[in-house]
Amino acid sequence: MKKIYLVTIFILSHNALFAQIPDSIKVNISIIKQHIYADYKGMFRKPVGLLHYPFIVPGSVSYSDALWDWDSWLTNVALRQILEDQGTEKDKSEALPYEQGCVLNFLEYTSSDGYMPIQITANADPDKLRPANIYKTNMHKPVIAQHAAFLTRLNHGNADWLKEKFSIMQGFINNYEFHHRDRTTGLYYWQDDLAIGVDNDPSTFFRPAGSSASIYLNCLMYKELKAMVYLANCLNLKEIATEYNKDAEDLKSAVRKNCWDEKDGFYYSVDLNLRPITEEPAVIFGNKFILHSGFPRSYSCLIQRLGVWSGFMAMWAGIATPEQAKRMVAENYADKKTFNAQYGIRSLSRLEKMYSVRASGNPSNWLGPIWGISNYMIYRGLLNYGFKTEAWEMAYKTIMLFGKDYEKNGALHEYYEPDTGAPILNKGFQNWNYLVMNMIDWVNGKQVIEEF
Repeated sequence: MKKIYLVTIFILSHNALFAQIPDSIKVNISIIKQHIYADYKGMFRKPVGLLHYPFIVPGSVSYSDALWDWDSWLTNVALRQILEDQGTEKDKSEALPYEQGCVLNFLEYTSSDGYMPIQITANADPDKLRPANIYKTNMHKPVIAQHAAFLTRLNHGNADWLKEKFSIMQGFINNYEFHHRDRTTGLYYWQDDLAIGVDNDPSTFFRPAGSSASIYLNCLMYKELKAMVYLANCLNLKEIATEYNKDAEDLKSAVRKNCWDEKDGFYYSVDLNLRPITEEPAVIFGNKFILHSGFPRSYSCLIQRLGVWSGFMAMWAGIATPEQAKRMVAENYADKKTFNAQYGIRSLSRLEKMYSVRASGNPSNWLGPIWGISNYMIYRGLLNYGFKTEAWEMAYKTIMLFGKDYEKNGALHEYYEPDTGAPILNKGFQNWNYLVMNMIDWVNGKQVIEEF
């Protein structure tokens, strides 16, 4: 496929974009729909073992029987688009227990101190779901309220199914608030590099414990707090909603203050691994002396200038200012030397020394390959700030990537080579790749299902 097709399209007006979809895109849309409509129910699982509610799995042999945190949430968003397109009322009704079960299964295994597991498998040892020290390792990413809010909004704000469970969600948020948040900066941090979603993101991978205030994590948490506001209002808990809204706004301010880099026009993770300022004297050169007392540091963290795709999540979350978003698009999104590739946005800038597109399953490789989910979330962020031309580009590139994979291999994969579109690993990976359906419907001017 020649690269020129994007250029000829994006000079057209918004209305003309809808009217003049190239035949190559139409063909790939048809291929994608054919496969997804036939396959999507293969991700549904009945209650089994520890999982007492129906649930959704990511698909592929590697993830065939496990319930995962952010996977189930984003797969659910794609599922709803599929059902919107061609599902009957019966299909939607049959899907609901699987959707709600993703939330309810996790809440069932959330302890009174707010620890929620990252994933649950049917045959796991229930006594070992909880680590020995819940405050020194990662837990479920902050997406459970977003998942619940997504389903509640689809149900016109009826949150009765969560009424008895909302306090469990509050405990989960409290755990993050009091045990996974840096008091000085106001930012949330990973305890370690276990199951951080973007597995080998170099701002966290193999870094010292508790040192990474990840932009990815903080953007998720901002949206999670906003989801708690929505759910609290749906349950007529107005004062609680007000408190969560203040927490969200405080976090937005902290991210803008600490993670925005005026030099590069981009949002970065930050390093919290700084020695504390001390007033205790030590013996230095034979005399008592307070080290650095003449000019102690005035900063609480250091920006990690690592070109990771998750910096764009500040646009997805709505944290970036309009002026910042303009710079992010012009100086980073559009740069073919760093992020912008033939089939989407590289998960790591090509100029980073650790850039690699090798196949790896433990951890999964986010050091450069194209992922369907990063393409999607960047696309959503572009739309949030009115960059429709660039959003079209992201949608078209993703459609071409997945259509090509289906046509040649009969299935999707977990991640891809950025400029050839060659699949790298894990044939049969469905999961959030199905969010291409949301892109397709936007391209076609149809109603689009969005995450909360």
